[in-house]
Amino acid sequence: MKVACLTGGGDCPALNAVIRGLVRTVANNGGETIGLLEGWRGAIEGNFVALNPMETDEILPLGGTILGSSRTNPYKDESLVQKVVDTFHALKLDALVAIGGDDTLGVASKLYSDYNLPTIGCPKTIDNDLSSTDFTFGFDTCLNTVMDAVDKLRTTAESHRRVIVVEVMGRHAGWITCFSGIACSADAILVPEQAADLDAICDLLKRRREQGKKYGIVMVSEGAQLKGQDLVTKDAEIDDFGHVKLGGIGTRVAKIIQDKTGIETRDVTLGHLQRGGSPSAYDRVLGTRLGIHAARLAIKKDFGKMVALRGLHIVSVPLAEAVGTMRTLYPEFMDEAGEFLK
Repeated sequence: MKVACLTGGGDCPALNAVIRGLVRTVANNGGETIGLLEGWRGAIEGNFVALNPMETDEILPLGGTILGSSRTNPYKDESLVQKVVDTFHALKLDALVAIGGDDTLGVASKLYSDYNLPTIGCPKTIDNDLSSTDFTFGFDTCLNTVMDAVDKLRTTAESHRRVIVVEVMGRHAGWITCFSGIACSADAILVPEQAADLDAICDLLKRRREQGKKYGIVMVSEGAQLKGQDLVTKDAEIDDFGHVKLGGIGTRVAKIIQDKTGIETRDVTLGHLQRGGSPSAYDRVLGTRLGIHAARLAIKKDFGKMVALRGLHIVSVPLAEAVGTMRTLYPEFMDEAGEFLK
């Protein structure tokens, strides 16, 4: 069996763990693996590298992806889709494993349904917003990166008696913001799922200052909603999958807080820092397991599926089901966080 894999969309820690698990398992069953370079762009252009167990054995602790990534969408142009199909047949592939988020896996799902191309999906996103899986690899490492950054920001916030607004990733879902907010004992958490009342937040910050707390930490998702205001975007430009560029809400929130409370307020955008670094132990293990099980699906010729974590078990679900719905933050987590936001 000859299996190709690719990594698409925003990078995250433990992508290399998936590649390593996939390559080893395919090799253990007498097959070979190649890596298509820079996501779907490599599939369009036919750019690839050979992958073998020895060369991938030590990539486990590396962040990012050895294959490179891009946000290329073949379905922007039907001729590009045909090039992906042509590449598949020219390389005499038996299976294609797409490692990515909703956009990357959406392409894999369409290729399976439209062209009967034998694809398998592996869920990847630091946002943890893919349906059909309990957690995605990269999320845990991202949380630890945010927590470490906020722990450092806390000391300067306290020294200068400031409020610091920390903008983190989260276009449609507040998983990163809520979980890191709980882990960092934030004074306020703003997520896309709930329109934030900044008047109430400002009242809370003033009340806590009167009670003796001389600084504040406010966590905000890049896609957070503010009551009575439009979504904050960088510009009108959109990517290949139709997404606008988000960013800047932290600056807006910080200005409003300072204007309404009179407390000196600063904002910090963690940005791509959240995607980088060596993966945590949890993500290394999860990524490895998902890679192993993706390879096993290929070996069994069980295509059109995505590997997923359910509880402690790795299962397979239909790709079409996995990319059908965005998994937003469960209300119970904000309800629990709310005990500390009063």
